[in-house]
Amino acid sequence: MFNFHKDHKGLVRTAVAGFAFLSMIVAVIPAYQMQDVAPLPGQSALNQTERGGLQVFISEGCVACHTQQVRNIEMDQIWGSRPSIPSDYYYSKQRLDLWRQSPSLLGSERTGPDLTNIGNRQPGREWHLLHLYNPRTVVKASIMPSYPWLFEEKDSIAIGPEDVVVPVGGKYFNKSGKKIVAGDKVLQLVTYLQSLKQAQIPDGTAAGFIPSTRTIDQTIQADDQLALPDGNQLYIQTCAACHQENGQGLPGAFPPLAGSSVVNDADPELMIRIILQGYDARTEYAQMPSFAEQLTDAQIAAIVNHERSSWGNEASAVDAALVGSIREFITNINQ
Repeated sequence: MFNFHKDHKGLVRTAVAGFAFLSMIVAVIPAYQMQDVAPLPGQSALNQTERGGLQVFISEGCVACHTQQVRNIEMDQIWGSRPSIPSDYYYSKQRLDLWRQSPSLLGSERTGPDLTNIGNRQPGREWHLLHLYNPRTVVKASIMPSYPWLFEEKDSIAIGPEDVVVPVGGKYFNKSGKKIVAGDKVLQLVTYLQSLKQAQIPDGTAAGFIPSTRTIDQTIQADDQLALPDGNQLYIQTCAACHQENGQGLPGAFPPLAGSSVVNDADPELMIRIILQGYDARTEYAQMPSFAEQLTDAQIAAIVNHERSSWGNEASAVDAALVGSIREFITNINQ
């Protein structure tokens, strides 16, 4: 037996051995076991720009208010199609360099919404740039801080072809002869946010969620013979961030839907095609992304009906079959 009161060397050796043993059990072995994770087949590695955006995301403290984890509970279904798994973090957990491990992006609170699938929920670059310059431009009640130091003011005549101009207007920026231009860091950050898309599990299932009898995508209107989802909820979830809940849009960024000739047209084909294919024909507004992969025929029909019957619009309703026929036509001509 050691007499630790007298054998100080033995005490130090024992303490070091105990520390090494506990470190192996608590840290080293679990960390080694966690390396046995592979990315999902549909998951893409972060490119150099996206990895730069990841570092901006970390350095600006975004993880303090945003999570990147979909839990196995019903209330989290809005954030992703399935619960998160270790493979989802395969690329984001790669080392920053020889000495530094990428910090965890799971987050611990949702002062702002979860970002696991933000690349699908909000794919438009202009929206993210406006949101980062001043969140109130696109979300009126947002408490998120602004990040003006990621942008710069430039004289209109000094703007070059490579500059990305942010369409800020109204009370948020009205300096004559000046424009807001996105800096390199914010462009990297936006590219990273656009890359956050939840990959499908190989067998195509979303196993693990507690079955729900009523979700946003499955809410059925009892008096609707077409049995379409709740168009209002889908609009809020998918469209309101840009076109606003009141359908008024944002001047210089996103067009209004209230009173729109496209929305109120007796023939809804153009409106449906815009949702399916996206739209970039009006230079005074930001580009609208395609939602063909994110929304089903029934969901698009529900959104179209909501927009054509809200904010004073009085156009006729459409059904999922019409959306399906237009989708099929678009697919055929693109083949």
